[in-house]
Amino acid sequence: MLRVTTSTFCLFCHRMRLLVPPSASSSTHPIKKPENQHTVNSLYDLSVDVRKIRKLKGWILTESTAYVSETADLLRDMGADAAAISRILETHPEAVLCPPEEVATQRELWESVCPRKKELMSIVEKFPASFFALTRHSHQRANILYFLSLRLSKRIISKMMASAPQSFSRPVEQNQEVVHTLRETYLDLGGDEGNVRVWLQKLLIQNPYILLRPAQAWRDSVGFLREQGFSTEELLSLVSNLRASIAELHPAAMQLALAYIQETFSCSAEELRQTVIRCPAVLYYSLPTLMGRYQGLMDAGLSAEQVKESPNVLELTTQIVLYRMDKLASYGYDVRSGSLGVIVGTKKDFEMSYGKLQLRQQRPLFNPVAPL
Repeated sequence: MLRVTTSTFCLFCHRMRLLVPPSASSSTHPIKKPENQHTVNSLYDLSVDVRKIRKLKGWILTESTAYVSETADLLRDMGADAAAISRILETHPEAVLCPPEEVATQRELWESVCPRKKELMSIVEKFPASFFALTRHSHQRANILYFLSLRLSKRIISKMMASAPQSFSRPVEQNQEVVHTLRETYLDLGGDEGNVRVWLQKLLIQNPYILLRPAQAWRDSVGFLREQGFSTEELLSLVSNLRASIAELHPAAMQLALAYIQETFSCSAEELRQTVIRCPAVLYYSLPTLMGRYQGLMDAGLSAEQVKESPNVLELTTQIVLYRMDKLASYGYDVRSGSLGVIVGTKKDFEMSYGKLQLRQQRPLFNPVAPL
């Protein structure tokens, strides 16, 4: 039995006093830094919801130096109206802490790839954190010049700067290494030299963050798929379909997914490769996701053979599959006894299939009024 004595409590209190900072021992409530009233009033004058900033990022209002009017003037000069200025400062109030000369340089860099005021202002409204992210301008300028040298369109470069600003804040040599790996991979798989630029643009549009992935990640993913027996043509098809996603795949995770699909479908290695070609998504879905979706299809009354014939159904969540099955059933089409081809694909694909079924059901088989 543990005996607690007065000396025990005293020793405990002594240790706690040693662990607690001196400032905390003097007061139970930390001293709150007062707000910069000039900043608050300037934001009110611009119809900015100061309560929202105070609730989410109150520390900005306590900074001794802020450039509210200067930031508003710059945005106004770029074509922003009063409502846009208010929205931008509410969404990214950190903008008022950026020195005007730094923002002016940033504007100059962005205008080099997006010279139209209206388009640039649209980007700033959607991605204010990217525009006001003050990084080393030398890195930004070098990366912009590099991507222009690749003959990438300015529109794509501006979108990359907006959605993945980290790619422009690091040394240009790192981006050069990744692009070199992408180019070599494409050519090694039989890609045409004349299509490299177009292919690269598609990759960067789909996922600008691909540049932040190590070049070795590309080599590992492609090397793993090559070991699985995919031909050069099949690998090029996979890389083109998966595009930037392939750099995010890990060989160990792909191995688990492939083993599960092969066991579930009871298929040979060749049949497994054809399944992957028809549905590349099985490579980047995690094992729990694949298992959950397959079990959902079985619970809905579908057969393993149906899924094997239309593996793209695994790209849909169970909720979407059930919704489409119910919608088709209202017109007398039972998916359980037919092909899954009518429910796979995008929402647009399904609506087209559903519309054709509606027309077929509504068209009369015999019209007694029509002339023979």
